[in-house]
Amino acid sequence: MKILVAYYSMYGHIHRMAGAVAEGAGQVEGAGVKVCRVPETLPEEVIEKMGAKESQKAMAHVPVCTVEDLVEADAVIFGTPTRFGNMCGQMRQFLDSTGQLWVKGSLVGKVGSVFVSSNTQHGGQESTILSFHITLLHHGMVIVGLPYAFEGQMRMDEITGGSPYGASTIAGARGERTPSENELAAARYQGRHVAEIASKLAK
Repeated sequence: MKILVAYYSMYGHIHRMAGAVAEGAGQVEGAGVKVCRVPETLPEEVIEKMGAKESQKAMAHVPVCTVEDLVEADAVIFGTPTRFGNMCGQMRQFLDSTGQLWVKGSLVGKVGSVFVSSNTQHGGQESTILSFHITLLHHGMVIVGLPYAFEGQMRMDEITGGSPYGASTIAGARGERTPSENELAAARYQGRHVAEIASKLAK
């Protein structure tokens, strides 16, 4: 059983969450996990002006996704930062390149799931995940979220991401906040949950 974690990360927050998602998925017996980044669309000089050059270097070892990676996977867990309540442009462009997969029905019946980040506590995390689901539904994927069985999303003692739609993290207005342990636990739970569902479907 193959689990793909496909993400885009500008400053490393989603990169960190992707690692936790992969860790959780890897806890399921028989699950092989691959982590990859969707292709960058911004010129290097723009990335430098945005102050993301060093964080991009730190992620350079992660292989770049191809549409074939989606075909080979039994489940795909997508990670994206929020851009005005939607997925980032890099992820949108990658998904827009999957038209031939749609024509062939290559993703029908595969598990799809989403995790996100935003700068602020109410920065469009839920709308990003829900609007992302539209594309997955067009591909015929079976959507899996983050159930309330993960009790960490019920916490009231700290500011935290996470909803029944998927794990999430709050980056801070200047990207100064790193994913909390509760947010990473949510990501691990989601990864494991998706792998378990994929395993049941495979049987």
